[in-house]
Amino acid sequence: MLDKIKDIVGGVKQNPEEIEPFPGIKPKSPKHIAITIDGTITYSRKGKISLQEAYAKAIEVINKIISLQQKRNIPIISFYLLGKRDINNDNYQEFVKAIVDFFNNLKDHEAISSGKTKVSVIGKWYDLPGNLVDSVRSILDTTKDNDNFYANFCLNYDGQEEIVDACKLLVRQVMASKIDISQINNDAIKENLYSSYFVPPDIIIKNGYKKYTKGLMLWDSSYSTIYFSGKMLPDFRKSDFDSAIEYWRKN
Repeated sequence: MLDKIKDIVGGVKQNPEEIEPFPGIKPKSPKHIAITIDGTITYSRKGKISLQEAYAKAIEVINKIISLQQKRNIPIISFYLLGKRDINNDNYQEFVKAIVDFFNNLKDHEAISSGKTKVSVIGKWYDLPGNLVDSVRSILDTTKDNDNFYANFCLNYDGQEEIVDACKLLVRQVMASKIDISQINNDAIKENLYSSYFVPPDIIIKNGYKKYTKGLMLWDSSYSTIYFSGKMLPDFRKSDFDSAIEYWRKN
């Protein structure tokens, strides 16, 4: 099963020299933004609307952010769609339906149909329900030749498990005499993460009211700026996205 962890289509291979080419001077735009989708259930309860309607509004926001990615020239955006712990939630089945519809319709998004944005999925998505796995495989295949921008989606993901699985892969390599134990370092762990092909996020935008990152890209986020939007995802707007980027520039 661990070999499936590396089944990620496409990406931007990390070059440590490219992470911060001018130490202390930030570029105009971040290279990688990670975003949580928290607050959708709260939005449903507060607005007294169905979860189906709330999820539809959340997906509308995600689609708008994918469009903004090109306009703001941000190479990589990662969305924390479904955590491993979310599978036990009462709303899980309803959310799976929403995600399936999202991936099935994503091929018609302008960023995808133009051939500019490549989709990858991070986490153990292959263990999810069959209809969701099929929709993921379809969008991965549709976008496999796109290479201008990258939209990542974390599905059945857990930041701690990602590190544990990287360690297991390294142990296997040591046991097979492919590497020596002295070669295990930060770079070796990075190379065996689910997100091995992507530079770490410059900024994590945490939506919802709770101020914790949920372990999103736990290894890669050691130097990430954390921006708490204070917004439920369906209320997240272009101005909030730009405010997060401006916050990153100043911090």
